[in-house]
Amino acid sequence: MRAILLVLTLVLSVDFSDCLLFSAEPPPNILLIVSDDQGYHDLGCYGSKEIKTPNLDRIAAGGVRLTSFYVTWPACTPSRGSLLTGRYPQRNGIYDMIRNEAPDYGHKYKPAEYAATWERIGGMGTREILLPRILKSAGYRSAIFGKWDLGMHKRFLPIARGFDQFYGLVNTGIDYFTHERYGVPSMYRNNTPTIEDKGTYATYLFEREALRFLNEHHKSHADQPWFLYLPFNAPHGASNLDSKIRSAAQGPEKYKKMYPHLKTEYRNSTRYGKPAQRHTKASARLEYLAAVTAMDDSIGKVLDWIEEHKQTGRTIVIFFSDNGGGGSADNAPLRGKKGDMYEGGIRVPALVRWPGRIAPKTVNNEFLTSMEILPLLVKAAGLDSDKVLPEVTLDGFDMADVLAGKAKSKRREMFWQRRNQRAARVDHWKWIKNSRGEYLFDLAKDIGEKTDLSKAKPIQLKLMRARFAAWEKQMNEAAPRGPFRDY
Repeated sequence: MRAILLVLTLVLSVDFSDCLLFSAEPPPNILLIVSDDQGYHDLGCYGSKEIKTPNLDRIAAGGVRLTSFYVTWPACTPSRGSLLTGRYPQRNGIYDMIRNEAPDYGHKYKPAEYAATWERIGGMGTREILLPRILKSAGYRSAIFGKWDLGMHKRFLPIARGFDQFYGLVNTGIDYFTHERYGVPSMYRNNTPTIEDKGTYATYLFEREALRFLNEHHKSHADQPWFLYLPFNAPHGASNLDSKIRSAAQGPEKYKKMYPHLKTEYRNSTRYGKPAQRHTKASARLEYLAAVTAMDDSIGKVLDWIEEHKQTGRTIVIFFSDNGGGGSADNAPLRGKKGDMYEGGIRVPALVRWPGRIAPKTVNNEFLTSMEILPLLVKAAGLDSDKVLPEVTLDGFDMADVLAGKAKSKRREMFWQRRNQRAARVDHWKWIKNSRGEYLFDLAKDIGEKTDLSKAKPIQLKLMRARFAAWEKQMNEAAPRGPFRDY
């Protein structure tokens, strides 16, 4: 009887939130890493014999490597918006890029001119609820160090969306050393622009801030779980008006020396209608490889911290690329690249490590997407998504059992739209419609999308069109969100 009374006393003394699920275990820490334009094949654990990614391979060795994982858009801004909302871009309102196009023609903005541009004033609608705000209700402290890309005004910045700390770039790309986007300073600390670290390689800064946050948290908030979002800008091309710089990513010399079969060299070309020099294909690959390996090294420092502080067993680690690899990337065996609706633009490398829940050294070919990440983490935090998001339609599901190999994926369909490009995957069938034509592929037999079956399989083609039309109707009828929708 005394034992029963003691248990009742303990239960009644806890203040349970209506949104929390009962769990004897404390919520796990979360390390969410996103690379920028990294190719499907550009990790050692995905079969590359060229690239050096020992720390990403280390995540794979401790967990699961996903081979059929998709993002919601073939370029960065909408992809990142879906990650943090668990919703299609067409539903959360960010279904195109928030970037200025004048730099594509060599234009450098003056401060007053830049202040009125789309890149400066656009952002994800404030009605959208992002992952860190949800996790806050479970006691998490959250930080983001790296690429934000969802708006620059204070109401759009990470601090207003639930993060406790932010240091990084606010838009789609920067010069890795000057931290400028085509001549415009782009780094912020919390809500304030900063040039305090100009000249230091950006990846090193995000590593520094991540370790500082973890050490501070361990010292002052050890009783709280943490959510660390590390969206690197690597290996995205450098956003610099100088064509010699802009034509590639930027890698530190230390890491370029790790690829002696390549060297820095330039070719004569044109840019902005004038003669210019650009990296050769091999030289651009060198910068790309060095940027990835530098990023991998920084990821390793964070993983080391987790191990040294004996938090490996209670930390979920997730990694994926925000979209398919660009010009210097290797997307083999996939067709296409960043910007395309072919698999090379939307199927990306992805890794998840969750000790005790996911067996090490496993490979999973289940159909999954980045929209499954938010429901997974919300549930892992001990929260009920129906209660914390009572009026929000999520487009993903908790994929924990799928990652653990205990269940098949619930996902049967996925749809993409980028202006006049459309695509759908229904089971193993893939449909694409773009300015060049209409295509149908059987991914079960043709992952490289080499054989168009649109004429050979007219019934399946008709079904794919119908499924896309039904999805499009659903998105059009969803509660409108800015900044693109007219409402």
